[in-house]
Amino acid sequence: MQLVLDWDGTVTEVDGLHLVLLEFGDAEIYDEHESRLGRDLTLQEVISGEFRSVRAPLPVVVEWVRDNARLRAGFVELARKHRPLIVSSGFHELIVPVLDREGLEIEIRANRLDPQPDGWRVLFRPQEMCGVCGEQCKRSDIAGIGEFVYVGDGYSDRCVAEIATRVFARDGLAEYLATKGVPFEPFDDFHDVQRAL
Repeated sequence: MQLVLDWDGTVTEVDGLHLVLLEFGDAEIYDEHESRLGRDLTLQEVISGEFRSVRAPLPVVVEWVRDNARLRAGFVELARKHRPLIVSSGFHELIVPVLDREGLEIEIRANRLDPQPDGWRVLFRPQEMCGVCGEQCKRSDIAGIGEFVYVGDGYSDRCVAEIATRVFARDGLAEYLATKGVPFEPFDDFHDVQRAL
């Protein structure tokens, strides 16, 4: 059975997009967009708006991410054993350097960046409009893979987690699934996931 992982806040200890925006973006724009997520802005609109406030050169941000992104305990061992698929609302340009740092090659389905000096532009990967959540969501990333185990933590994981064969959840995703009555297994780190698998 395929193991599918979210990246930011799931594989990483702290949401890396949040950290990048706090370090290189505009905190007021971040707060304003986050407060509107799921109300009058889609996830893609939030990410686009927030990252337009980042103007630093990509190599500077990549170096900072390589130095500062901390992976949740047990991830490297789990990745070597299970070869997971990573589906992320984040960016190849900020995920691959961290995986390279750890000596890992893993399939990633994520967005791309066009880092312009007047503000980064997000190049979203093609995703189908979801008939359930009404957004372009991660369900289209897992189309055709059959049964899968999903591990996630946040807003972008909600819809795809509802169709997983088995779910490991933490933080906002765990709260959401609990309110929906969707079964999940809580986890602190990837040692917990590895033991359960």
